Amino acid sequence: MTAVAEGLAGISETRSFEEKPSVARRSDRIRLFIQPIAVVVIVAAVLTWVLAGDLNANESETLNLPTILTLTGQHILITLVVSVLVVVIAVPLGIALTRPALKWLSPVFLAIANIGQAAPALGVIVLFFLWTGIEGLWAVSIPLIFYTLLPVLRNTMVGIQQVDRSLIDAGRGIGMSASGVLFKVELPLAVPLILAGLRTALVLAVGTATLAFFVNGGGLGELIDTGYKLQLNSVMYVGAVLAIGLALLVDWLGGMAEVWLSPKGASE
Repeated sequence: MTAVAEGLAGISETRSFEEKPSVARRSDRIRLFIQPIAVVVIVAAVLTWVLAGDLNANESETLNLPTILTLTGQHILITLVVSVLVVVIAVPLGIALTRPALKWLSPVFLAIANIGQAAPALGVIVLFFLWTGIEGLWAVSIPLIFYTLLPVLRNTMVGIQQVDRSLIDAGRGIGMSASGVLFKVELPLAVPLILAGLRTALVLAVGTATLAFFVNGGGLGELIDTGYKLQLNSVMYVGAVLAIGLALLVDWLGGMAEVWLSPKGASE
């Protein structure tokens, strides 16, 4: 009876381990389905509530469709520029730091990236502006690259380092070059972690882009700042809700990229 009980307990534990990933996957799929719908409904409700109401002169000057679209476009542009440049810098750097010749430099670059993310984003943006005198898009994008670099760099390195050594040896054993193993074995298997890091970096970029107005970079932070200075709650509501909605939408796009671009079976 003891052996039977132990056997049943083992089967139960095995099933629980098998079910947990399945539950997690179902939960993630439900979230990916609901999230964009919730964002659209909430943003539309707030915009309708605000724009359909009686606005005073100051509110009407700020809360009009051209202004909202312009500031949202500026916010999206900052996010895209930061994200593209982070990928261009962090992924090749992460690959290089996993190669035997440069592996000894990885603690140095990770420490620098950690410092960049630990430093307050506003302080980094303002210091860059004071040192360079640059305003606008690049005054906020360059500091934010430094601020959001860590997740992509670290996940690229971890994703490549976690590849089973036997798969690398098998690739070399069938005559593949080092670069062939990198691009056909290591990088494809590292894609899920790299995409997870990029998803984090995108959300960080959207959130910190609200600080762009400090250096005349535009973005939805202007609505929040204007509403605060003029004590217009409706303007602050619109700026805050649009910024949150954009962050959630970017997170959803990142989640969809993970689903579609990850190698088949990687999430099984």
